[in-house]
Amino acid sequence: MPKKSTTPNRSFKVADQIQRDLTELIARELKDPRVGMVTIQAVEVTPDYAHAKVFFSVLVGEPQVCELALNQAAGFLRNGLFKRLHIHTVPTLHFQFDRTTERAADMNALIARAVASRAQDD
Repeated sequence: MPKKSTTPNRSFKVADQIQRDLTELIARELKDPRVGMVTIQAVEVTPDYAHAKVFFSVLVGEPQVCELALNQAAGFLRNGLFKRLHIHTVPTLHFQFDRTTERAADMNALIARAVASRAQDD
């Protein structure tokens, strides 16, 4: 029987650890006023661990300003990951605003309007 590859599983573990560590680093060590209350939604790591896409949302603040600030702080945050992660290559970080929660709120509003409209028709 062929041996199953453990690489995909390891990739998920590394991405999960990066997500947890970044959450802590941003909250405790990043002192940029442009970065408000950030939630790291997901991390996708390339198979060679050279790059990581970090998807985030913001509770307070302007998403584009926050994205710019996070990408400017990517080197600082990557350096913080070097100290925490015990892997050969710590990926270059690329922050991207995640519009999923925004779209979900819009969808909920549309559904609520449709339900209200139907109730008036009945």
